[in-house]
Amino acid sequence: MSEARASLGHVTQYIALLRGVNVGGITVKSAELKELFESLGFGSVRTVLASGNVAFERVEAGRGGDPETSAALKARIERALGERFGYEAWIVLLTRAELARVVEAFPFDAERDGWHPYVLFGSDAAHLAELAAAAVDLDAGDDVVRAGDGVLYWHNRRERGIDSAFSKITAKARFKPTTTNRNLRTLVKLLA
Repeated sequence: MSEARASLGHVTQYIALLRGVNVGGITVKSAELKELFESLGFGSVRTVLASGNVAFERVEAGRGGDPETSAALKARIERALGERFGYEAWIVLLTRAELARVVEAFPFDAERDGWHPYVLFGSDAAHLAELAAAAVDLDAGDDVVRAGDGVLYWHNRRERGIDSAFSKITAKARFKPTTTNRNLRTLVKLLA
């Protein structure tokens, strides 16, 4: 980000996690995604993997400016995604610092051989609570779930993968519009 641009206000680093792209017929190429975020006035735009992960910087309004709330920023990005790629966009929007706290709080051994370390993000606290309650009856040999601050941490035995009980629960239609899942390793790459 240029010095002139940064002098206009405080620079905040954000992470946007898009839900439901590059699956089910919604194709969003990384180069086009980067271009869209740049067209919205964001700097240092970087995409990670092809699953809709964007790191970017935004100049927050200085004194006397009209600051855009996080909710308004999220809505603006979702609207632009929907217009550009023709789908009903939903994202998780976090500051880099918020994502760092989520990653640091991962309660399991992320390097455990044969296991996937996941973080499930959600926009509906009731859905996250319902998923957490359903996790109580899981076979700990396949899935282990623990509630975090606005997320669910999930350790999934690689051998079971999408056939595990918790994976099947999270795939239910009622949870799809409000949740998105990321491998912890992807989140670490976004923070790099």
